[in-house]
Amino acid sequence: MPRTHYVGAGAALIAFVLAAWAVATLTGTIAPLFLPSPQAVGAELVDQIQSGDFWRDLWASIYRISVGWFISTLFAVPIGILMGNFHLIEGMLEPLVDLVRYMPAVAFVPLTILWLGVDDPQKFAILFIGVFFQEVLLIMDNVKNVPRDLIQVSYTLGLTKWEILRDVVLRYAMPGIWDTFRITIGWAWTYLVVAELVAANVGLGYRIMRAQRFLETEQIILGILVIGVLGLATDYFFKWTYKRLFPWAKQAH
Repeated sequence: MPRTHYVGAGAALIAFVLAAWAVATLTGTIAPLFLPSPQAVGAELVDQIQSGDFWRDLWASIYRISVGWFISTLFAVPIGILMGNFHLIEGMLEPLVDLVRYMPAVAFVPLTILWLGVDDPQKFAILFIGVFFQEVLLIMDNVKNVPRDLIQVSYTLGLTKWEILRDVVLRYAMPGIWDTFRITIGWAWTYLVVAELVAANVGLGYRIMRAQRFLETEQIILGILVIGVLGLATDYFFKWTYKRLFPWAKQAH
């Protein structure tokens, strides 16, 4: 499929949704209380930019997402690699990881407040809980997908276990691990509102929760759209870097 057709199809669907939104709100089919018009959301964006609230919320949320996801990844990568390579470590850690990953992150909000207070470390902890336990299992699966024949040939050539891990397993698994990064940072964005649910005074999630109390639906829609756009931007960033870091991976598949 030509690139222009591929991009055009996505743009056409977005344009259709925006047009339907505008028609439904401007004709009065849906009351502004339930769904504000695009013009109202645009006016709210201008007001927030002029007041400076938009940039404060934006950078606070980007900072929390970046740090929370980085901490999660910093622990998930080595643990996931070890679990994917050594059955003993997998058998020891996987039951606990499976147990915690089914626990809702929002349920940990009261505990994290007791443990860490209400500042940014508490937000980082919620993002960590929401991302780490899923990420470590995905990385483990990425490592397990390395062909066994490739490992056996490496042993035949005289490589040690750690040389195989470093030079064979990691190199083969890195495209999949990079794709896991793309997926998990998307999850981090979805946990943003949960992370900023309590005792935050700045951030996109905070702005959404505050607007909910006062039924300011244009602020809610604006916050949702901004989070969606930021999430989409990070997704395309990882896709772009994937193609440049692993040009051979697409051909291999």
